[in-house]
Amino acid sequence: MDFIQQPYYPGETIAAIATPPGEGGVAIIRISGDEALNIAAKIFSGHVHSYKSHTAHFGNILNKHGEHVDDVILLVMLGKRSYAGENTVEIHCHGGSLITRRVLEVVLEAGARAALPGEFTFKAFMNGKIDLAQAEAVQELICAKNERALEAADKQLKGVLSEKVAGFQKSLTAITAILEAWVDFPEEGLEFATMDEICDDLDHLCKEMEKLVLTFHDGKILHDGLSMCLIGSPNVGKSSLMNALLDKDRAIVSHIPGTTRDVLEDSLRLNGLHLKLSDTAGIREADEFVEQEGIRRSKSVMEQSDLILLVLDAHKGLDEQDRFLIDQVPKNKTIVIWNKTDLPYTQLPQLDFPHMVTLSAKNRQGLDELKNKIDAVIWTNGPPSKEEIIVTNVRHKEALTEAINAARKVISGLRNNVSPEFLTLDMRQGLSELGKILGSNITEDILSAIFSKFCIGK
Repeated sequence: MDFIQQPYYPGETIAAIATPPGEGGVAIIRISGDEALNIAAKIFSGHVHSYKSHTAHFGNILNKHGEHVDDVILLVMLGKRSYAGENTVEIHCHGGSLITRRVLEVVLEAGARAALPGEFTFKAFMNGKIDLAQAEAVQELICAKNERALEAADKQLKGVLSEKVAGFQKSLTAITAILEAWVDFPEEGLEFATMDEICDDLDHLCKEMEKLVLTFHDGKILHDGLSMCLIGSPNVGKSSLMNALLDKDRAIVSHIPGTTRDVLEDSLRLNGLHLKLSDTAGIREADEFVEQEGIRRSKSVMEQSDLILLVLDAHKGLDEQDRFLIDQVPKNKTIVIWNKTDLPYTQLPQLDFPHMVTLSAKNRQGLDELKNKIDAVIWTNGPPSKEEIIVTNVRHKEALTEAINAARKVISGLRNNVSPEFLTLDMRQGLSELGKILGSNITEDILSAIFSKFCIGK
């Protein structure tokens, strides 16, 4: 098959730097494949072929002229006991871009090929060390933006999701076998289960798969984080609130209306979640071109955000611009914030919004209430428990949805006396979709797309 536009040859020896670029105490060069030990023996001062698996050895890396390159620690991992499921050697050299690159060049000169993105994990998948869902979890583990995402990726890497999907496969296979027996031996009158029993079993299986699909809402939040924007009229304190939430002076604060001319963005960790926080230009009628462009961008950010913080001035009360904004924002994803409660204010008007808080961004009072409110809006049914299996990958969600659709077709067909011969095709389609999650039924282009997202060296 082609792996990222290059043919894949089982056992081919590849090498790459496995640590991030830059300077550090130690860098790692990973070599994996049938010739890993032979290549290491060419460039290392010790007797590599005599080393036992999972042992570390101090020595020197020598180039093809026998010249000293670096003092290193060399680790040997043999066969199935390695990450990739084949002979693997790791060279731990001094950290630094120049010396690391020089050691890698020596390895490549000795016969290894430069690894492609994700190729070590691809080898692990092809060698049966992990299934495709676990392989994808490796990348999610590396890219996790918060503790909850890290926990979800760790569970997927350990095979919890794979075990669940394999259970679905097993149940679907058993029912498929019954339907195919009806097709192959119609004259025998075989009846391992009644039609009603099969429909009930399929309906129960669909409901279990649907429960897993419904976790994708929470999984997407964990995996991708959320975008949250501050909107409001000029001078209601949006920039002060942004600074308070970030606990740093990110935005310029001024009493002059229209100070913020563009969208300011920063990352925020809130209750264990990753959020992209945007401070927008105050929305009002403006004649100046620069401010007009800022307002246009503000409206665009508002439309694309997962959560909107509509900031109002409690001291000033509502004006025409505020009422215009109130009519524009979607209520289901908006939290109304009455700011400047450190100043005198009268009775606040009743607004038809389910989520509302009062605070003083200047004095940083009421921020905890706002954070709790944000958490409540994000997790409408409460945050997922640590024990819950969560779908975080859109590919998995789509495959499960197609498997459910196929099983529902079979239920409908059975109840409408459709021939089992046609229904077995739907059953096989359902099994095929579940196989896509684990990698037992996957196309080359999908494999290439998945592993190309990995960093080189993983």
